[in-house]
Amino acid sequence: MIHVETLPLGPLETNCYLVYREGSDQCLAIDPGAEGAGIAEKLRRANLHLAAIALTHGHFDHVGGVKELQRATGCSVWLHRGDLALPESLTAGPLEPTDFYSGGDTVELAGISVEVYHTPGHTPGSVCLRMEDALFSGDTLFARSCGRVDLPGGSVAQMRRSMELLRGLPFEGAVYPGHGGETTLPEERRWNPYLRGDAPL
Repeated sequence: MIHVETLPLGPLETNCYLVYREGSDQCLAIDPGAEGAGIAEKLRRANLHLAAIALTHGHFDHVGGVKELQRATGCSVWLHRGDLALPESLTAGPLEPTDFYSGGDTVELAGISVEVYHTPGHTPGSVCLRMEDALFSGDTLFARSCGRVDLPGGSVAQMRRSMELLRGLPFEGAVYPGHGGETTLPEERRWNPYLRGDAPL
């Protein structure tokens, strides 16, 4: 069983998620968008070792704490290669992952099996990450909404395809988005006009 702790960080209240298996001291951080030193101290107090950072995409509000955390812990940093082309105005400097994942991959991070779904639209390299009964959707899917497609690298057509992928995903667990509260795919299939395909992007 995995444990998920939510930390809303920075002025945009980006959700950073700390994920670890019960009884393990290995931790995975998803989208540490700010306060890297604070996260490192929190992990130290909890006797957790940060083994890896998994990024749902490369925007500044999701990656702002990465370098501090990597310096403090020596952890690996995972990103989809598609976001390397994002302009630095959106990433707050060059993105420097240690590893890359692609859609269809299953990787083991901090002792947790992570399934990777490539869901471009918000950015070319956006991904959703599935771990047991949790799906981390980044800025692809929110409760009753979806990510912006009007920034550099965004694509209406790709977001439509990503919504179709998520709509058909056989998954009933919790969805943890990049901003706002958690939801589920059954709820979003019923109430989210973008996931249903009813609303223009």
